[in-house]
Amino acid sequence: MTVVDDRELPSPAESPGQREAQRPGPREPSRRASKRPLTADEEKIALVSSVLIMVAIVCIWMAAQLIFLGALSQDRAQTLLHQEFRTQLASAVAPVGSSDPLDASGQELLEPGAPVALLMAPRIHLQQVVVEGTASGDLLTGPGHRRDSVLPGQEGVSVVYGRSLTYGRPFHAITELRKGDRITTVTGQGRMSFTVIGVRRAGDPIPPVAAGRARLVLATAEGARTGLTPGNAVYVDADAAKAFPAPAGRPAAVPEAEKVMAPDYGALPLLALCLALLVAMTLGVIAARQRWSTALVWVISAPIVVALSWGTTDVVMRLLPNLI
Repeated sequence: MTVVDDRELPSPAESPGQREAQRPGPREPSRRASKRPLTADEEKIALVSSVLIMVAIVCIWMAAQLIFLGALSQDRAQTLLHQEFRTQLASAVAPVGSSDPLDASGQELLEPGAPVALLMAPRIHLQQVVVEGTASGDLLTGPGHRRDSVLPGQEGVSVVYGRSLTYGRPFHAITELRKGDRITTVTGQGRMSFTVIGVRRAGDPIPPVAAGRARLVLATAEGARTGLTPGNAVYVDADAAKAFPAPAGRPAAVPEAEKVMAPDYGALPLLALCLALLVAMTLGVIAARQRWSTALVWVISAPIVVALSWGTTDVVMRLLPNLI
């Protein structure tokens, strides 16, 4: 005899139509899977707000970097340069000579940005590592040695540029130096002590340099402390009682970008690239806000925008006069 399970029998009260209605149908798509499409007005609002937020982030970051963060960046660069230069001095491999691109063995000698000297002025609490080159990009890390002059302490005139307003403003107080103040430099040839003989500005006579002596000239911008305006160049002259020998091979001149108060227009292509990336990022944010929540989009994109703003600010600084 066959045993039938009562659970397999249809209930007398259920009709075939009722059983079909009780079967689970296909699930409706979750409303959380995608964001509701934006209306035309909402798309316009998202477009305008995205552009304004991007512009605000870039402008605020640039201002913060120029006023505060640039100083931290320069301080970090100085720490690394000091460690590198101290190691070179201890190993007796610190640079002492030519700025020619190649030496007799075909090796590059002094490339822009390399540390070449330590500069100290106790009266104004100045202690900075001097790098090779005086273009705006070189001066982002510290004072720069003009490549067509001798190194500090060598026979002849050594010229060092420094910023007065941005990126640590290492030379903002050099006009406070007075006649008789001491300035000390350390290079691969040794330590040299200079005595300040005066401060001069454009049009003032240049004091003659005695034969066999070393002169140090510090240059920066004056009158630029109230804003990013070029101002005027100011110079501090200091002489030493002796001098180290100066090797031959310096360039006879430097490019326009490495002269006093000069911008570096060679950075324009890089600026165009940075701006194109910011525009592309803005378009990406606008497109993403149509699919995902605004908060999620900005949490992901904000660090990228900040990084692009940082790079753009460094490029913009190269287009400003190198001494501010």
